[in-house]
Amino acid sequence: MTRTLTPAERLAAAGKDITLDAIVKHSNWDRFLVEQAVFAFGLERDTFSCNDIRDKLPEQGNGFLGAAVNALRGAGIIEHVGMVPSTSGPTHGHRIALWRLSAKGRLIAQSRRPQPGRQAAA
Repeated sequence: MTRTLTPAERLAAAGKDITLDAIVKHSNWDRFLVEQAVFAFGLERDTFSCNDIRDKLPEQGNGFLGAAVNALRGAGIIEHVGMVPSTSGPTHGHRIALWRLSAKGRLIAQSRRPQPGRQAAA
């Protein structure tokens, strides 16, 4: 029986430029895509919430946003820093979590950056 990779292992193993073909070949590509999107928001912003990500996801990814956030939180890649009102109509403005990359998440990001003097894989 093969072991399932943790979110941290999937992010660390993912190349800098993941192609759609590579994601599609993944057995759980929808979840993987959404995890990558959440991680990317963490790289681009000091803090973020599902409000920031929700409208950027393809339709098939919307059902995975909460699961992706919980997986990354559970793996220690993102950390809770506060609450903000939801902008999603069905939630009627209930408060949702505000997140940022943790020290572990920043380490993963650093490991994915091209190192000086090394060529990126083709």
